Amino acid sequence: MKSLKKLNAFKALKQHFDEIKSLHMKDMFEQDADRARRYFLKQGNIRLDYSKNRINDRSLELLIDLAEECDLKNKIKAMFEGEKINTTENRAALHTALREQNLKEFKLDGQNISKDVREVLERMGEFSDTLRRGEWLGYTHQIISDVVNIGIGGSDLGALLVCKALKHYGHPRLNMYFVSNVDSFQIQDVLKRVHPETTLFIVASKTFSTQETLTNALTARKWFLDHALDEKFIAKHFVAVSTNKEAVKSFGINENNMFEFWNWVGGRYSLWSAIGLSIMIYLGKENFKNLLKGAFEMDEHFKNADFQNNMPVILALLGIWYINFFGAHSHLIAPYDQCLRYFPKFIQQLDMESNGKSVRKNGARVDYDTGPIIWGDMGINAQHAFFQLLHQGTHLIPIDLIASLSKKGNLPGHHEILLSNLFAQAEAFMKGRTHEEVYARMIRGGMSDEEAGKLAPHRVFSGNRPSNVLLLDHICPKSLGSLIALYEHKIFVQGAIWDINSFDQWGVELGKELAGNILSQLCGEKNSCKHDSSTEQLIRIYKNFNAP
Repeated sequence: MKSLKKLNAFKALKQHFDEIKSLHMKDMFEQDADRARRYFLKQGNIRLDYSKNRINDRSLELLIDLAEECDLKNKIKAMFEGEKINTTENRAALHTALREQNLKEFKLDGQNISKDVREVLERMGEFSDTLRRGEWLGYTHQIISDVVNIGIGGSDLGALLVCKALKHYGHPRLNMYFVSNVDSFQIQDVLKRVHPETTLFIVASKTFSTQETLTNALTARKWFLDHALDEKFIAKHFVAVSTNKEAVKSFGINENNMFEFWNWVGGRYSLWSAIGLSIMIYLGKENFKNLLKGAFEMDEHFKNADFQNNMPVILALLGIWYINFFGAHSHLIAPYDQCLRYFPKFIQQLDMESNGKSVRKNGARVDYDTGPIIWGDMGINAQHAFFQLLHQGTHLIPIDLIASLSKKGNLPGHHEILLSNLFAQAEAFMKGRTHEEVYARMIRGGMSDEEAGKLAPHRVFSGNRPSNVLLLDHICPKSLGSLIALYEHKIFVQGAIWDINSFDQWGVELGKELAGNILSQLCGEKNSCKHDSSTEQLIRIYKNFNAP
């Protein structure tokens, strides 16, 4: 593939951008009464209004031309068919196979992975049913009431998001905890809340060697044995999600209590696999299957819909438009739903670990921007915090505003206030308020000409700030599965157009390697590794502060 900037469609987009960059969305709406209907998509129970973007029909046409010139259709096909698109690790990226609903046989390197997936899913279902029915008993024959998932990154965030988002589907007896931070405060805080006789620990680590996860798991193991006293009882209170059977057995976990997943499942795409064991335990196997079904329906839409009507493709192309032409360097995720409070954090990892790359697949450095900085928070709270910068700051920041249409509970007025704020923010970002409008409002309010003239510049809103509105019918396993898959595919499309590998994460390795050397020095071991003067000084400060 040619460098992005050398593609004909990219050159045409650059020329088009220069022609329309000063157009205001407010004028676009005034000139096109049908704009909201035409720039609207529905897939399953997700609706996307993307009319409040700085685009016209020609913009969309050229963006789709860019996708086609980048051979996006064949790249999508290659992913779904299990080609080794993770070129630096010589692996497929087949998380979509984990939620395949057609029960078709799928072979990868001669192995029927569909059969493997179904077998693990069945084992997960049997285990979760046993625990949910109260038949899995602890070492003192008590029913399990607390489940602690110990993992980090993809072995934590996906399950955390789903369990928190779908808490109203959770088993009433079970309390779910997630431990990821190696800061001892988190694991200590959880261990204070649970009891060894009634707690199940899930140690989630593909290699069973991740430092943070193993440190926390060993701390939990010691705490448990301080009470249970006999290592044979570990089998009743610890299970593993891993690919490393020997390390799991060495820890003391019965190999029958190990749930497998595979190297073609990337960590940040792994909630659909056995990493989702905590989800299945909490929500039940039928709800977990509905989560998979929602993702599968988005997979089918992504795979088969033409680009003009393809929700992940449209979201991805809008992102390309802002990043590579408007110079927007960040993207905001703002859910107006308490259930989705962990969604921005999850998308941060999914997007930035996937597309935070500066080298093309052929090893050449890019000469264009790639993955944006993803950030966000609950929209209704953020309005009283950083929305000021979005409205009047100097940065152009595209925004995804997400909500559910269904009301929760029977408290009158709450949901209407929530949705009225979301709709108003999207309108305000688009329209803004001119100097003339501000000045006239102040004069009508009784302000003098002089005072209105002084204050007007401070109350002007430029508008023309892009946003997408995503509305789910309600937050349920199926709709959440579709929403997560939507963003997975959006991120894939952007990586495909930038010609980067969205499925490796070498950027996390350097810090880990250096941390190993520093750790031995902080612990007082002899180490010949040399550091820069700043790092040497920081090591000395720590050791002197903690000297006996």
